Amino acid sequence: MKQKISCLLIDDDRDDQEIFKIALQDVNDEVHFVAADDGVEGLQLLQSGEHGTPSFIFLDLNMPRMTGKDCLAAIRSQPHLSGIPVVIYSTSSDPKDIQDTKALGATDYVVKQYSITSLKEILRRFFN
Repeated sequence: MKQKISCLLIDDDRDDQEIFKIALQDVNDEVHFVAADDGVEGLQLLQSGEHGTPSFIFLDLNMPRMTGKDCLAAIRSQPHLSGIPVVIYSTSSDPKDIQDTKALGATDYVVKQYSITSLKEILRRFFN
């Protein structure tokens, strides 16, 4: 039996969560999608195992309570989570953010798109 693909989006912007979910469903409606409102909640979800282990984590950088960089470092420090691909999903295109997150173990870096069509193109790389 094929294991279901799942995606955890950690992003404090509810509109961005909804747009991401719609684009993801259009790309692959079989992906189980879960969203967390910040890094603290995302880590709690990952620790609880309530939704299983995600196939991919998409992580915003600029969030309250815990930054995306701090959340990424926490994910990478835990052996049972360290192998999950973490894609930074941010409005920042600053080369320093890209360099810093790659150094912390990010798998990829995606700048948030202003077009749902562009977002779908990016998500196809991961979920097709």
